[in-house]
Amino acid sequence: MKNKIILYLFIFSVLMLLFMYMNQKRIYEDQESKINDLKENVAFYKGLNESLTNETFDLNYFTLMGNDNAMTYFENYGLEADFMQQMVSEQIYAQNRVEGDNPLIPYVGMEGKMKINKIRFLNHRWVIADFTDGRYWGEMILEYNLDENEDLTLKTIASLLYSGD
Repeated sequence: MKNKIILYLFIFSVLMLLFMYMNQKRIYEDQESKINDLKENVAFYKGLNESLTNETFDLNYFTLMGNDNAMTYFENYGLEADFMQQMVSEQIYAQNRVEGDNPLIPYVGMEGKMKINKIRFLNHRWVIADFTDGRYWGEMILEYNLDENEDLTLKTIASLLYSGD
């Protein structure tokens, strides 16, 4: 009787070991599969990040703060590029507060007053701006300069108006 109990315990132990081995093997394979999936995701997102970084670098080329030559132009006059960008932005947006249409916009608002919505600095000389009256919208290129007295002048170089349809 004692031998039978020992035999049953031995068989039970072997079955338990076999079950634990199979269970651990399945867990290990699942974890390996997840790790491989995550490695593929990391590789994909690294490539995506690199392409977005390159695209951002290309987009920043035509900006005041991304153009070393434009920033050097202001530094030669003892000015900071970010200060100039802020000053010109404030001057352009201040024109929106003028009674009637913004005087920089060469079109008369048909559905309301023409106002500048958004601007982007291209370099140390030019700004591109988006404007609208609520229905009609357009874009324009502005030129800005500082004279000897450090007075800022703004001049519209070119503009276009899209139809409101």
